[in-house]
Amino acid sequence: MATDDPYHHTQEDMMDEYFEMAARETLDGMHRGIGGPFGATIIRGGEVVVTVGNRQLGEKDPSQHAEMVAIRDACKALDTLDLSDCTIYATCEPCPMCVGAIIWAGITDCYFASTSADADAAGFTDLHLRRFLRGEDSSVLRLHHVGNREDCDALFPTFWELHPDLTPAPSLA
Repeated sequence: MATDDPYHHTQEDMMDEYFEMAARETLDGMHRGIGGPFGATIIRGGEVVVTVGNRQLGEKDPSQHAEMVAIRDACKALDTLDLSDCTIYATCEPCPMCVGAIIWAGITDCYFASTSADADAAGFTDLHLRRFLRGEDSSVLRLHHVGNREDCDALFPTFWELHPDLTPAPSLA
């Protein structure tokens, strides 16, 4: 419940602010011709780390979704790959690519407004990705495993030799 006290902000007030910031940044990018109708804000400890809009048009890069841009910018701003103490607010339900990046970054809470169905109805669909990942449509991508190669397999141990300060992820197999 909102309050008239200018120094007291409820969680709902803050969430509204995070979405409003993302929407403003997105509108700005759309007017400048650099992005589509998607935005995101990343928060850490109640403080805004970044607020961004989609940058696909300006960068001519299909990976410049708002969540991807926000994660890249937040990692740079915080000088870390680990955003596990952050929360992301997205103007629309993240696509599978963005969900993957959110998980890779360690973010465990994502709040979104519009749904993927809303985006689809507005002409922005990711249903082909969702169908592929559910195993319902293999026509969009053919993955070809060529077998193990010594040169490629050697990359894993070489990385750990070069970065002894990092810890390998535990196997989930």
